[in-house]
Amino acid sequence: MKGAETDYRQLSPRSRRRLATRSLMRSLLVSVVIVAGYFLLPMRVDSALPLAALAGGLVVVGLVLGWQILDIARSPYPRVRAIGALATSVPLFLAIFATTYYLMADADPASFSQPINRLDSAYFTVTVFATVGFGDIVAVSGPARAVCIIQMFGDLILVGLVARILLGAVQHNLSRRE
Repeated sequence: MKGAETDYRQLSPRSRRRLATRSLMRSLLVSVVIVAGYFLLPMRVDSALPLAALAGGLVVVGLVLGWQILDIARSPYPRVRAIGALATSVPLFLAIFATTYYLMADADPASFSQPINRLDSAYFTVTVFATVGFGDIVAVSGPARAVCIIQMFGDLILVGLVARILLGAVQHNLSRRE
């Protein structure tokens, strides 16, 4: 590991930019795959599927974030890895909730104030995440409102705690070098 740190410090600014760009492009590609998967993969509705998908998805997000935090702590360029981690974790988190809302609405159209498709589900998820809440799509049923509450807490955790953990991993890595 020490050799990788030294090698990175000895790289020219152009080589560092190239490494950073490559890392960020990889994260962008993963984000595009996540979004494309949300819109293109088939989704079947089963009465228990929405909540099972949410629970499984949140476990996956936790595992991905844990792996990314360890990767940041060991990386020769932790700042770039932290940005890449957020660039993949946030779309994954949002896609999981959009999928859950879509499956809930498909299983019970009365879950929301109007029928929603995949784009509407993604839109609703982002408005909840951004705390905009336009009011054009509203969770009406108890289960839909419960999932919104879970998303709101998840949003706070993702933005606050995870951002802090990622920053801590960067700081830990940089302080270890000195």
